[in-house]
Amino acid sequence: MGKNKRLYVLDTNVLMHDPTSMFRFEEHDVFLPMIVLEELDAAKKGLTEVARNVRQVSRFIGDMMSAQGATRLEDGLELLVPHGLELPSSTHGHLYFQTRTTETHPSLLLEGSIADNEILSTALALQASETERDIVLVSKDINLRIKAAIFDLPAEDYRNDRALDDVDLLYKGLVIEDDSFWQRYPEVDSWSENGSTYYRIKRIADDDWYPNQCIVIGNANADGEGIEAIVVEVRHDFAVLKLVTDYLAGKNAIWGIQARNREQNFAMNLLMDPEIDFVTLLGQAGTGKTLLTLAAGLALTMDEKLYTEIIVTRATVSIGEDIGFLPGTEEEKMTPWMGALTDNIEVLTQPEEGGEWGRAATNDLLAHRIKVRSMSFMRGRTFLNRYVIIDEAQNITPKQMKALLTRAGPGTKMICIGNVAQIDTPYLTETTSGLTFAVDRFKQWEHSAHITLQRGERSRLADFASEAL
Repeated sequence: MGKNKRLYVLDTNVLMHDPTSMFRFEEHDVFLPMIVLEELDAAKKGLTEVARNVRQVSRFIGDMMSAQGATRLEDGLELLVPHGLELPSSTHGHLYFQTRTTETHPSLLLEGSIADNEILSTALALQASETERDIVLVSKDINLRIKAAIFDLPAEDYRNDRALDDVDLLYKGLVIEDDSFWQRYPEVDSWSENGSTYYRIKRIADDDWYPNQCIVIGNANADGEGIEAIVVEVRHDFAVLKLVTDYLAGKNAIWGIQARNREQNFAMNLLMDPEIDFVTLLGQAGTGKTLLTLAAGLALTMDEKLYTEIIVTRATVSIGEDIGFLPGTEEEKMTPWMGALTDNIEVLTQPEEGGEWGRAATNDLLAHRIKVRSMSFMRGRTFLNRYVIIDEAQNITPKQMKALLTRAGPGTKMICIGNVAQIDTPYLTETTSGLTFAVDRFKQWEHSAHITLQRGERSRLADFASEAL
């Protein structure tokens, strides 16, 4: 066995976060201290995602013990990947347990010591006894990694759950080109169809096109110069661009709402396109994500009758202390979480005629078409011909995101909106959020689209607060 083979000691929070984590270390071996199994046992009760993950870990270990026998666990279990789990590497190591007591690190463990110290002591004892393998502690707890560094023990964060290494590498959905674009792509055909203008561009080597990508060529604000378009088709040898519908001030509007900047204009085009089944909108507070999404939903539901109703849901994660149990029905319990929805409905229901009576009638009509639902009751549902809005999607794990998106039935459009800089869920980061995964994994699909909104449009106070605080 070469020195380059490692033995990874897993912290409990890694398994709680990703129950398949033990299978993701390729040819290297994995070690579970006894205190980790104790913590898993203590966390198995309940209906939370952590409890489900813990029970799945136990099932994985139980299945391997049943298949390979549990008579000599000191020799380890072969980490055979479960059926249905696809991994990039087919190689695998072994799973080892703490089968006997070890002399703990004398300067660390005291009576009544915490679980983190137990895990660290076990890893240090392994480091002292192992000569053929490097010992590496894997934990999502930065404080435990700091403790490990103090004792000169290699420690790493669990990185296999990341969509990408840096959130700055996340697909933005918008490309800005100068006039040299036409020199690089000289072969262009253009035509008009159904009131829209199209350009077919012959692709060149090493170019990078994505379906429904937004593109600005030249100075589109100058008279007669530059274009704003969306890539509607990507082939091996060509790409087709379609000029956007102009929703900027003085032109078209959606339920009385007009775009205030270029990114909002692109977002409204993507939201109004019935060929796009999945849209993700990123942006800081005040960029208009919820307002644009709701306006498009009302236009497509109430005016064009493409969808039967709008369904709104979000992760119920508090920004401060929890206020406890809430009375009422599912919709009434979700009402405090849906302040953003009611705020935007007030903007959209300001009739020019009819006064308070007209506003009350409009709100009553919308109440029958906009349904607020809790994420807790989504499993097993199928949405047919619905316009589904997933708000605050940055607080959703990749597993929850998959559970929500797989609810979509025929004729349903789903929109995920959020700001990855405002994550309130423990152990989720900008690179591991379900919203980040959705943006990265769907960018190649021809029926999905993404745009990152840049400019805040709330007020000069909100804009200054975003920059100064």
